[in-house]
Amino acid sequence: MFVRDEAVVLGIDPGLTRCGYAVLHAAGNTVRPIALGVIRTPPTDPLPTRLAELKGELVLLLQQYRPFAVAVEQVFFQTNVRTAMSVGQASGLALAEAAAFGCDVVQFTPNQVKDCVAGWGGADKAQVQRMVQARLGLSAPPKPADAADAAALALCYIAAAPMRRRIAQAVAR
Repeated sequence: MFVRDEAVVLGIDPGLTRCGYAVLHAAGNTVRPIALGVIRTPPTDPLPTRLAELKGELVLLLQQYRPFAVAVEQVFFQTNVRTAMSVGQASGLALAEAAAFGCDVVQFTPNQVKDCVAGWGGADKAQVQRMVQARLGLSAPPKPADAADAAALALCYIAAAPMRRRIAQAVAR
């Protein structure tokens, strides 16, 4: 549970070909970006090799930035089964590694993230990118969209943390 006034949060937009990540530092009402990017694996490599490479990169992010929390996009609905499988595999790696590292791990659906960051669950990629730019004070919208989505996930975690903390305290009483 988010119990700190200051924390590093890692957002992960899972994918096997492109896995977006964003590391944000939250202190009080201030959020600043530390790192944004995309982990890429070659589609021509065998699946086990790609998963091992993604796992290694995720572990490096966890070791380097030592996040308190990790927010991962929940695979809510996919029309393409092949894409859903690869996103699910990447998501599972992120969830397991973050939990093994001792992070507070939370999943958010795409609509929850869009609603939190852009004020509307039906926002498109460009709207999310512009809102992430505005909220983080960036000179341009983050690209590619996978990195912006990861930043939006981390922002969603940060926004939801005070309510999650109050609920936990109420339940504990």
